[in-house]
Amino acid sequence: MRSAVRGLRLLGAVVLGTVTALLDLAFLLPALPFARRGGVREAARRLAVLDARRLGLDPAALGLGAVRGDGREMRYLAARAPVGVLGGLVVVLLGIGAGFAGVLAWSWGRGLPFDGMSPTAPLLAYAALAGGVLLFLDLSGLVGVYALERRLAQRLLGPDPTEALRRRITELSESRAGVLAAVDAERRRIERDLHDGLQQRLVALSMLAGRARRGRPELLDQIHEQAQQAVGELREVAWRVYPSGLDSLGLADALAGVAERSAVPVKVVCELPARPPMAVETVSYFVVSEAVTNAAKHAGATAVTVEVRGDDTMVVVCVQDDGVGGADPAGGGLSGLARRVAALDGRFTVASPVGGPTVITAELPCG
Repeated sequence: MRSAVRGLRLLGAVVLGTVTALLDLAFLLPALPFARRGGVREAARRLAVLDARRLGLDPAALGLGAVRGDGREMRYLAARAPVGVLGGLVVVLLGIGAGFAGVLAWSWGRGLPFDGMSPTAPLLAYAALAGGVLLFLDLSGLVGVYALERRLAQRLLGPDPTEALRRRITELSESRAGVLAAVDAERRRIERDLHDGLQQRLVALSMLAGRARRGRPELLDQIHEQAQQAVGELREVAWRVYPSGLDSLGLADALAGVAERSAVPVKVVCELPARPPMAVETVSYFVVSEAVTNAAKHAGATAVTVEVRGDDTMVVVCVQDDGVGGADPAGGGLSGLARRVAALDGRFTVASPVGGPTVITAELPCG
């Protein structure tokens, strides 16, 4: 059933391609002398967009969002017009063959001779064999025309391979620089936490211990409390450097630990068919940890929902809170997360209208 539907769609695309090919020829013949004019280029772009949609291609991915000055659209229309006419001829031959087979079947089914030929067993076998071969050739021609049209559109309208490679190199260079910047920013943040938090607490703990030694045993309870707080802060800093629980427990248990340590209630839903690569787990953990921390400290949230879902090719992490919204994607924490995600060729989005809610989504490829 699905094959039949796909076949009908392909036939419809080729038939429509014949119609658009005739439109392209009707447009190109009078428009070629004025090919550099803006109106002509815009009309050529619209015809190319129509053709890309007919072939199931994304016009934006082919660069058809705006008029380009290199005349690619005109060259494409000129190149694909003969292919569209060829597709029309293949469709006509298919229609002629189907009509001939229908008339032959109708005549022989009523016991009437067709063009002086009576239905005998050898003749029926010959007709079936010849009709099957011709049908196969016609259907192969339809598939070939459709594939050729898609190839032409991708080759003539899509970005130049050299330019695409250059863009890819630029993206990789930017993501590498972003990762280095994120690592440096995280190092500075850890140093600040150690200097302003843990170091000061240890100094106070040392002073309390000195006073207790001079005959004030009542300070021992304060020393014990300060030591516990120092251990807790040290554990938090260590987990920000790298969540060691990921190695042994996995992402679901590590995220459960984030929920337990959070100052606001956090609901975690982690549904993964298999354990993703370690790099994906690490980035997913940091996305959730940073988003939950921001929701508690800056958004005034009272509840946070974390969903991690995936398949064999993609892991999607979504964190939503009911805070006041207005989160700035260019801020230090969120921009650092965006660079981490970009380093894995992932996609990072932040939706945070004023008044909330804030939704942070990271899409991470596993392949």
